[in-house]
Amino acid sequence: MTDTMEWQGRVGQSWASEWQRTDRSFTTLTTELKRRLGELDYASVLDIGCGAGELSLVAARENPAAQVVGLDISPDLIDVARERGRAESNLRFELGDAGQWDSNGVTPDLMISRHGVMFFSEPAKAFAHLRSLSAPGARMMFSCFRQVQDNPFFGAIGRLLPQSDGPPPDPFAPGPFAFADQDRVASILAEAGWLNLEFARFDFHMIAGAGEDPVTDAIGYFSRIGLAARAMAEMDDGARSEFLAKLAGFLPEHLRDGVVSLPASVWIVTGQNG
Repeated sequence: MTDTMEWQGRVGQSWASEWQRTDRSFTTLTTELKRRLGELDYASVLDIGCGAGELSLVAARENPAAQVVGLDISPDLIDVARERGRAESNLRFELGDAGQWDSNGVTPDLMISRHGVMFFSEPAKAFAHLRSLSAPGARMMFSCFRQVQDNPFFGAIGRLLPQSDGPPPDPFAPGPFAFADQDRVASILAEAGWLNLEFARFDFHMIAGAGEDPVTDAIGYFSRIGLAARAMAEMDDGARSEFLAKLAGFLPEHLRDGVVSLPASVWIVTGQNG
């Protein structure tokens, strides 16, 4: 689980330093979200857990007449987002927790997120709060990972890690896969008052490495952020070296056309404020 303090500290700093590679990993998904945004009418947008701001930028550029707010709890990510968005007059970024956000009169008619909604400690309460801030009939669209077994980008790497003898982690704890279960997410959103829920499966390849040495680039990326990086931080030197050797042997199997990529699978969830 990644808690608020970590996002405001070490984890947020790591993600802020890796925003280019993270955006690159989601290239195909972002293209699909952009396509869907192009089919919607909106005048006021909230990007929940905006991270380094890529989806906020997409929404602002797709509709220059709309006002877009990107919101995140990491000051380091917000700093990056603000720098990236300086040229967009219809876009601003705010530091804050979406589950408690004071909109100061902003009434979004569209709420979006690229993998930023799975970290609420009380998700039903957070989504109810967000619905209360949105305009009547407002739309919502977010992406979230499906089960680990449907995401070799994580699952295959996870199998290279030393296996823990402790109890399995809580699958519903805030984290990357907290929203993997469709029925659970539907129940959370329905409890929060969101209507007309739809779940669309979207499969793509996440890019881990590219450039002159894609394998080394991918090793660096996995070592910096994500589940493998978290596990590596708790290893001794011997275990870490052993894992990195396994990773270096595994990743060339997924090198195609100058990039290292592995399959991933997400839900694109849509709903409406009734």
